[in-house]
Amino acid sequence: GIKWMSSLEAKFEDAKDKKPTAEKLERLRREKINRFRNQHKINIQGTDLPDPVATFEQLQKEYKIHPKIMENIQAAGFRVPTPIQMQAIPVMLHGRELLASAPTGSGKTLAFCIPLLTHLKQPRNKGFRALIISPTRELAGQTHRELVKLAEGTGFRIHMIHKAAEAAKKFGPKSSKKF
Repeated sequence: GIKWMSSLEAKFEDAKDKKPTAEKLERLRREKINRFRNQHKINIQGTDLPDPVATFEQLQKEYKIHPKIMENIQAAGFRVPTPIQMQAIPVMLHGRELLASAPTGSGKTLAFCIPLLTHLKQPRNKGFRALIISPTRELAGQTHRELVKLAEGTGFRIHMIHKAAEAAKKFGPKSSKKF
């Protein structure tokens, strides 16, 4: 039907429609984030999940990643995060548990190494503070190389241990009791 109103009422109606409410803004923000996730084929499940990041610079601004780590990311030639990195890094930086699946070569290693180094904050002389268990030596070597590149200049010591006997020689016989 036809809606009849005075010009004063029409001005009031127009003003009411143009003022965005908090709920409307939040809904628009959610829609934008969902479009971004769909565009990058990011599928997630869970509640109260952090928003994905579109750039590594956004990571630095929002999560205060160590400047040297950011420098190492740029030096390694990484310009834009991959979809797994866009969503997984913020999730882990929020201290959330994560089960992620992505194809080989999609950037999973960097996706968990950045939050790992960020949570450790700085080197401490307290022994091993993080442990990454890999199913194969090849994958362990890849992870080790990536972590060494990423942590260069930060003072973190990155080690790869693949035999207990070698570990005892390298870190001393008391290391098995100490760590």
